[in-house]
Amino acid sequence: MIGRIAGRIDYRATDHVLIDVRGVGYLVYCSDRTLQSLPRVGEHTALYTDLVVREDLLQLFGFPTLIEKEWHRLLMSVQGVGAKASLAILGALGPDGVGRAIALGDWNSVKAARGIGPKTAQRVVNELKDKLPELMAMGTTPTDPATPPPSDPDDAVIDTVATAPAPLRSDAQAEALSALINLGYAPGEAASAVAQAADVDPQADTAIMIRSALRLLAPKG
Repeated sequence: MIGRIAGRIDYRATDHVLIDVRGVGYLVYCSDRTLQSLPRVGEHTALYTDLVVREDLLQLFGFPTLIEKEWHRLLMSVQGVGAKASLAILGALGPDGVGRAIALGDWNSVKAARGIGPKTAQRVVNELKDKLPELMAMGTTPTDPATPPPSDPDDAVIDTVATAPAPLRSDAQAEALSALINLGYAPGEAASAVAQAADVDPQADTAIMIRSALRLLAPKG
């Protein structure tokens, strides 16, 4: 499976780019948000990719980070959410926004994506809430920001991998989530509390995040 592609952008369309890799052009479909972040035609870029195979079609979908790629695959596991619907959701909310909406049960935010109806939005929230903690613990890895793009198209590469695991990120939200689960809270409710605490104070350190989440989880009355 093609897990990452790097090369020169030869063409941009409304929903995809053509990336030249050693003389071979690859059509890579992206969300609106990703397309806006890509460089101009003639410049080099790199994207993590997911190859979707149908009986009569092969399509590459591109993402700037591994976490967004994993969200794409997870969203497509929901009934009624295909590749284009997944891109619409990610384009509207971004990976962090999708996670926040699911953690808070905010299906109206998901519904705001183009072409997503209320029933589909509710399924996304209901079916993925128990899978959220695993993705919350993953980090967003930029596409090789420290490595300058190749000056020669022949230096561009395609990485073929069986799977592309996202690395863990030791940030306050991930650490707070892990701590709450270790304290015995259900993953879904722990993720929701951490998301709410992060909304109130996104820059909070781990200890503050845990205390805020515990207050939210404390019995009322």
